[in-house]
Amino acid sequence: MSRSSPAIWGRLPRMSTLAWFSIVSLAVWLWLLLGQGFFWRTDQRLPRGRRPPPERWPRVAVVVPARDEAEVLPMSLPSLLAQDYPGEAEVFLVDDGSTDGTGKLAVELAGRDAGLPLTVVSPGEPEPGWTGKLWALRHGMALARARGPEFLLLTDADIAHEPDSLRRLVTAAVDGDLDLVSQMARLRVESAWERLVVPAFVYFFAQLYPFRWINRPRRPLATAAAGGCVLLRTETAVAAGVPEAIRQAVIDDVSLARAVRRAGGRIWLGLAERVDSVRPYPGLGELWRMVARSAYAQLRHDPLLLVGTVAGLVLVYLVPPVALVAGGWGGDAVAAWAGGAAWAVMAGTYVPMLRYYRQPLWLAPLLPFTAFLYLLMTVDSAVRHHRGRGAAWKGRTYARPEAAPDR
Repeated sequence: MSRSSPAIWGRLPRMSTLAWFSIVSLAVWLWLLLGQGFFWRTDQRLPRGRRPPPERWPRVAVVVPARDEAEVLPMSLPSLLAQDYPGEAEVFLVDDGSTDGTGKLAVELAGRDAGLPLTVVSPGEPEPGWTGKLWALRHGMALARARGPEFLLLTDADIAHEPDSLRRLVTAAVDGDLDLVSQMARLRVESAWERLVVPAFVYFFAQLYPFRWINRPRRPLATAAAGGCVLLRTETAVAAGVPEAIRQAVIDDVSLARAVRRAGGRIWLGLAERVDSVRPYPGLGELWRMVARSAYAQLRHDPLLLVGTVAGLVLVYLVPPVALVAGGWGGDAVAAWAGGAAWAVMAGTYVPMLRYYRQPLWLAPLLPFTAFLYLLMTVDSAVRHHRGRGAAWKGRTYARPEAAPDR
């Protein structure tokens, strides 16, 4: 046996480096397909009520942080004021130092039609150690809690809600005994760049934080939320010490979910059907700034994590098309076959998200190009951080923000 082994090994074909990389990439994609919580499926939607409606609906306070949102407020705020909610509810809009008349416009919009009561407050500039949004939420939540609500709906100023949105959120929380119910609002996809980048943004988020794992109480390490629409039980917010416990967080939604879970709360995250973002990102520049603002914070400002992330993006998303083209051109059948198979699996997992966003399926094979853009955005985010510009949003810059500070 030992004498024949060298002969056997000598007859095995020698594979190129590109072939090895393409095989590894294919193996990773097969694992992602089956072993990453079926992240590519889009079936995690808000649970519908299974119990009879409550005799007394919980009181809810809606808190909306807003900074220079006059452009989108006419499309979002009226949808909140028009909520068809059977219980008591009111809206608190926190004007976070706007210079475009956001607060005044909110009052005007509330005066045009009868609806939920609206209170507009302005807390002033954030104290050191606070991000602007969380500073606004701190004041809005404190004012809201004085009214004794059982739930707080934290929703961004660019989020429009269908009339039954609040009722369905509360129903899901009560039926499921949940402390935090969050929906990933359907982002706008009208321009060419939005069609190319936005569905991939949600796809990558779900890959990083598989919704199925998040929604299982036995997986405490899988924790995330979508900050645009969060229904939070008030007593849980107090127990978790939010927003004070996460006051420096740029990625505030993930930090909020972690704080709630640390306090023993149950969380749920899914894709929205009746909650939409109306904020436009018509050009690549706007989308680039949206991603670069927090990408390096997601990596906890760790250069080693940055290098690992870039290497992972290259291996997983860029190697397959390169191996297919280069292998086919150079006669490397193994590289071409493995690269093509990995690319096919990649595109196939992207199809459900494209269908959710009602986009053409021919965009699926373009996912490597979009991933390359995200790679550049992540590197740019790190460069901005090390140049002292950090995360910038609406005229504010946080030089060294924390991704998710521990309590």
